[in-house]
Amino acid sequence: MEIRELAVPDSYAIDLVPHGDSRGRFTEWYRADVLSQATGFGLTLAQANHSVSARGVLRGVHFALVPPGQAKYVYCPAGKVLDVIVDIRVGSPSFGVHDSVLLDSEQPRAVYLAEGLGHAFVSLADNSSVTYLVSSGYSPGREFGINPMDPELGLPWPADMEFEFSAKDQAAPTLAEARDQGLLPTMEQCTARYAQLRGR
Repeated sequence: MEIRELAVPDSYAIDLVPHGDSRGRFTEWYRADVLSQATGFGLTLAQANHSVSARGVLRGVHFALVPPGQAKYVYCPAGKVLDVIVDIRVGSPSFGVHDSVLLDSEQPRAVYLAEGLGHAFVSLADNSSVTYLVSSGYSPGREFGINPMDPELGLPWPADMEFEFSAKDQAAPTLAEARDQGLLPTMEQCTARYAQLRGR
């Protein structure tokens, strides 16, 4: 495994090493020790989610209130998705910055994003599977979204694709509207949460 920080601080891409022979292929897709070395606190596993999406399905931008927030470790075991992370932490030097990683079952890699960051992905192939480990369970009153087509964000969605959204994602506010409504986590809240997870 090779892990590298993305343009959004506190998010990482993890390049995985598949091992194959005539029987098929084996991949270690999650290693707690590798992740905790990079982040300083690793991932407390509270829930595991799995979605299957047709080509063009776009999910996100989703986030949870901090504390506790919801860190995610995302992997695509079948198909192909473009995974996008957005810094939505008010007061962060990189507020509004995004980065993207191609998650492809043929060249396996994973993405980790810490609490307080926004997450979205678009399926680039039919029946793309996404499996993600999360640090806190589903809590509808604490989970929100930002419109993935917000022109101010300028997320790198493919130009040659028709998208399918949930009604909730389509109706989600822009980043500026979410900030004005007081929905977004602050960098101060996130920094305190990260320090708590590091045991400081």
